[in-house]
Amino acid sequence: MDALIDSLTGDYTGTRPTDLHNAVYLRLMTPLGQYWADPQLGSRLHELARAKYSATNRRLAQQYAEQALQPLLADNRARRIDVSVSRPAQGDLRLHIDVAAANGNLQTFSHPVKVI
Repeated sequence: MDALIDSLTGDYTGTRPTDLHNAVYLRLMTPLGQYWADPQLGSRLHELARAKYSATNRRLAQQYAEQALQPLLADNRARRIDVSVSRPAQGDLRLHIDVAAANGNLQTFSHPVKVI
C-alpha cells in the first residue's frame, strides 16, 4: 500500500495517493539512475543545483522535467503533460506541471529547482 508523499517536506502524510502525485514527485526528486529498482526512474534536475540562472538553464529544467515524466505517458498513466518554468525569486526556478491523467482528471503540480 502506497502512502502519499508531501512534496514540500518529502515526508509521508499518512494518507493514500489518489492521483499521480507520488509518481511525479519521485521522478523529479530522484537523480536519474540512482533508484536501485529502476535505473531509468529519475531526472537530471539535480545537475542544475549549482548552475547560474540563464535562459539556457531555464530551458534545461523544462527539458529535464519532460524527460523524467515521459514514462507516465509511455505506460498510459497520463494522456498529456505540460511543463512550464517561472522564476519567482532570485536563486529559484519553479516548474509548473499540468498532468492530464488517463482517467481524464487534470492535476497541477509545482516543483522548485534551486539555481544560483
